[in-house]
Amino acid sequence: MLNTLRNALLVPEIRKRVGFVFFAFAVFVFMIHVQLPNVDQAKWQSVIASGAFYQFLGFLSGGALQKLSIIAMGITPYINASIIMQLMTVVIPQLEEMAKKGGEEGRKTISRYTRWLTIVLALVQGFSMSIAMSRSGVFYDDSWLFIAYAAVSFVAGTIFLMWLGEQITDKGIGNGISLIIFVGIVLRFPSQIGQTFSLASKGSVNYLGLLLWVAIALITIVSIVFMYQGQRRIPVQQARRVVGRKMFAGRSSYIPLRLNNAGVISIIFAISILLLPQQALSWFGAGGRTGWAATVATDMQLYFGPTSFLYNLVYFLLVVIFTFFYSSIVVNTKDIADNLKKSGSFIPGIRPGDPTVQYINKILFRITTAAAVYLGLLAVLPSLQRDTGITQLYIGSTSLLIVVGVALDSITQIEARLAMRDYRGFIKK
Repeated sequence: MLNTLRNALLVPEIRKRVGFVFFAFAVFVFMIHVQLPNVDQAKWQSVIASGAFYQFLGFLSGGALQKLSIIAMGITPYINASIIMQLMTVVIPQLEEMAKKGGEEGRKTISRYTRWLTIVLALVQGFSMSIAMSRSGVFYDDSWLFIAYAAVSFVAGTIFLMWLGEQITDKGIGNGISLIIFVGIVLRFPSQIGQTFSLASKGSVNYLGLLLWVAIALITIVSIVFMYQGQRRIPVQQARRVVGRKMFAGRSSYIPLRLNNAGVISIIFAISILLLPQQALSWFGAGGRTGWAATVATDMQLYFGPTSFLYNLVYFLLVVIFTFFYSSIVVNTKDIADNLKKSGSFIPGIRPGDPTVQYINKILFRITTAAAVYLGLLAVLPSLQRDTGITQLYIGSTSLLIVVGVALDSITQIEARLAMRDYRGFIKK
């Protein structure tokens, strides 16, 4: 990997793209410090500490939510809009036709729909957060005019991040939205590592627990790399063809099926559903009320808190279910079988058509089962991490998947650009 980065920096075009990515990162860091006015920071910090949803968003936003800057919502509305559009592409035939046969124009249309849906979701989330903050006493100005001003500021920050991500994709290397999430997570690491070592120097941290935490983190990272890079290769044989007077011999290839087809989407789905009830209670100010609302909030914290057994069990099951669901959307086995049949290819020992679909489905079910169980265990891993006593340095499953996955994808794209530049072809001058 280090050789790849060194070779990339020697190429002017790739060096320019890498420089643009780091410039965009600097803009993102600057926007974190553009704070919303009329905010009681002490009250806001107490509100964040009492809500798991805010802590999750704050970790992905690089500290923008903790500072309550105009990009406090981060890129979350765009992620949700992209997931919804992917699901709607499967449900609505017109969108499916547009995605498959519309070409570049179809992709642009779907991207435009995604942007508009992002604005709608950002408006809903921005006004909900602003009203909840006003009821919690975070704003010095409780007027509806300032609430609307805060909501519009949050929406504008999300739209700016969406535009910045698209610029990174066009002029940089890698997926811009993923890189923004990546840098938002990485920005939190130095302060937390420094806090952990500071406590260790004072004797407030158990060194055995620290070593156990490091071992868990290393094993997790290695397993994530294996799951991202792992493939199940299905052998494919192409039949011999006769073109004019020439006969072309059949050649062998394979169909690469990734072990983890769902990526981080299944965990994002699951944690969004789990944290939605708590977030709804905070929006409606249940924490400061009496009666049934306070009773429900207390019971949820007691029996369904992030450290409870019931919470982790439901979390595990939801991740497994969503992994199977999203893998079935990403991998269309019928299309794979049809393409093999049209190209005159076949899987050795398997008849074309429905037998091929059934064979691929059986293999996909096996690898998806392994990936679903792995992602489910990875999702509940933070509970085991808390048992080590190292609560200052929190590395969640979603964060690790994003960081490792984005890093591997970026390195792959750099290697592809280097291969395109170094390719000489068969013609020599």
